[in-house]
Amino acid sequence: MPSLFQWYRPVWTEGPRTQAQHLLYRVLSPFSELYGRVGQVRVALYQRGLLRSHNFPVPVISIGNLAVGGTGKTPTVDWVARYCQGRGRRVAVVSRGYGGRGASDVAVVSDGRQLRLSPEVAGDEPVLLARRNPQLIVVAAPRRAQGVWTAILELGADLIILDDGFQHLAVRRDLDIVLLDAKRPLGNGRVLPAGLLREFPEALARGDLFILTRADEETVPPDLPGPVLTSRHRLADRVTALDGKSLSFDSLQGKRLVAFAGIADPEAFFSDLRGKGLTVSETLAFPDHVTYNRAELASINAAGGDLLLTTEKDAVKLRAADFTVPCCQVPLELTFDRPELLTAHLDRLTAKERTMPIKQELLDILACPQCKGPVRLRDDQQALVCNACRLAYPIRDDIPVMLIDEATKIGEE
Repeated sequence: MPSLFQWYRPVWTEGPRTQAQHLLYRVLSPFSELYGRVGQVRVALYQRGLLRSHNFPVPVISIGNLAVGGTGKTPTVDWVARYCQGRGRRVAVVSRGYGGRGASDVAVVSDGRQLRLSPEVAGDEPVLLARRNPQLIVVAAPRRAQGVWTAILELGADLIILDDGFQHLAVRRDLDIVLLDAKRPLGNGRVLPAGLLREFPEALARGDLFILTRADEETVPPDLPGPVLTSRHRLADRVTALDGKSLSFDSLQGKRLVAFAGIADPEAFFSDLRGKGLTVSETLAFPDHVTYNRAELASINAAGGDLLLTTEKDAVKLRAADFTVPCCQVPLELTFDRPELLTAHLDRLTAKERTMPIKQELLDILACPQCKGPVRLRDDQQALVCNACRLAYPIRDDIPVMLIDEATKIGEE
């Protein structure tokens, strides 16, 4: 039996059709209006300076959505991160960490050298990004500004990507990229809970660049307040088993395939598999960011089949030993119709040198990593000094390097 969410999802995307859907839609509509107005007030408070937005000494790129779920945000973040790394930047992705159970204010998922946290702690999307990009810094922080400072001061990041950052106005950004699903850019046009929008459509005026995801030849871009490009998601030509073995799609022909996914739009994944010519005998859709406990694994194994197929996002939470038959993850590949619209912005930011004087507001939030005590700016402004530990932390390219291994003893500089 479908859940209430599954039953109501078509109303979010297309509008109510049945009598019961019209009734629930009318009940939820006043709450949508209230939700949207509260969001407008919140934005106004940031714009007028009554709520604080933080500036940072490195370029900040936000990639986010106006709507909830299923716009292909993670593949876009992955693409932008790789491009900026190719331009010589030490990139950090700062995420809220959906689906994780970490209690820490700031969790370093990967320091660019090794993966530190599991999906159960950090969330599935941050871990997926870290696994796909071993040199990428990935930080999960409910308070993004704290996560950004950690990435810059402790991990040496010189470019920040805010994952799902469009509504997170406490961090000022140099580029605001907004993703919209090409087939349902605004859904039914209403905000939560009657619709799928997080804000009224007028909020799109804050965006700098718009990407219509999952586009096709028939996509007609809507009227948007900025440059628009389209992207397409396609399944890679090979799948990878959880034990590391690589298989071609041709080798899957003739097998009884069972597909499962715990993402925002699992039906899109199942449709893409069929589009590759595969015969999928059974599909299992789980909630987004699902935790695969004993019950979920039992239902998957009970489906039978010769081989299981799932997404990369799900695979980071699974082991080959969880299943009675082989399980393979299917990577997504991303292409743009006019990539120069995006790369022109990225080239400008990756070439830009950013400096910010060491101000008192920055000193107030910094602490010596050894004793957690306060630090002061040295007279020559080339280091931050902890008097208690008698350590001097260097300032390089106007960014304090708050690492104990990089510090020098006062008197030994």
